[in-house]
Amino acid sequence: SSKTYQVHPAPLLPPLRRHPGVMSGSFLRQARPMCLCSNCIVAVPPDEVATWECLGEYKGILNPGLSCLAVDVCGCCVNTRSISMRLMQMRTVCETKTKDNVFVFVVVAVQMQVLSGQHVYDAVYRLTDPSGQVDSFVKDVIRGQVPTMTLDEVFAAKSELAEAVKARLKEKMTEFGYHILNALVTDLEPDASVKAAMNEIETNKRMRAAREERAEANKNVMIKAAEAEAESKHLQGKGIANQRDAIISGLRSSIGVGEKISPNRVSELLLLTQYFDTLKEMSHGRETTVFVPHGIAGLSGMANQLREGCLGVGEDQSTEAGTPGQQMMSAV
Repeated sequence: SSKTYQVHPAPLLPPLRRHPGVMSGSFLRQARPMCLCSNCIVAVPPDEVATWECLGEYKGILNPGLSCLAVDVCGCCVNTRSISMRLMQMRTVCETKTKDNVFVFVVVAVQMQVLSGQHVYDAVYRLTDPSGQVDSFVKDVIRGQVPTMTLDEVFAAKSELAEAVKARLKEKMTEFGYHILNALVTDLEPDASVKAAMNEIETNKRMRAAREERAEANKNVMIKAAEAEAESKHLQGKGIANQRDAIISGLRSSIGVGEKISPNRVSELLLLTQYFDTLKEMSHGRETTVFVPHGIAGLSGMANQLREGCLGVGEDQSTEAGTPGQQMMSAV
């Protein structure tokens, strides 16, 4: 039994778009003929040079302007090849791997120009595809140096890479009639996930620094607040001491110089003063109710309770001399 096989034709690639008159070399084209169906008289533009051949033999170089060549019949005898003298830039994209296993795209722009004089012959006849040759040399240099560096070192060594590419191209392309003016590493593009990770690392570093600065600022604020509170307590203690000194002096002046005041009596008056000050402060609080047995007739009993609770003595145990602390108060 016979079998039928279906053959799918290969997809057709779009044709290359060339300038009218461009020949197989990507930088070459035919000089403009001035006669119909003949290349005996040609005109070369001011930004180009050309070579001409007669019956397949190289004859010479044509400078810009009008040139009269040999007798030609329908372009069969005389042929011309024109090449631009303008500065050209070619862009090469090379993918390679760094020392820390990160794939990166390196974009190199090479600026070159055809050498004048006899080098025009080399530029026209020695290379079929100058751009492909430059691309090969650039990739050879990039893939030889980038794998020995980490990603950070590659970003820091863009100038060294460009100089290495320029030196290699200048050495090789001069033999083919091209002068390398400059080589520039215009872009380094790592993988998107690597870029996101690098940005996240940098963000975390800056956030950590910001948190440290914020903590240091809070620390300084707390230290200053503590110093202010300590100074406030110190001044408050001085104020209380001055207040008690004034109370004692007032009692002495009110009673008279001839009459002596016992230390227990002075302590009792001070305790009563502090008791009433405490009641005053408690009355200023919010939603605070304190039940205290209080009356005019009970002031004496309350004084005894305060004395017994704070000084540890009763009214019947008090002496004229008093305790050492009370003697110091009396001396004041």
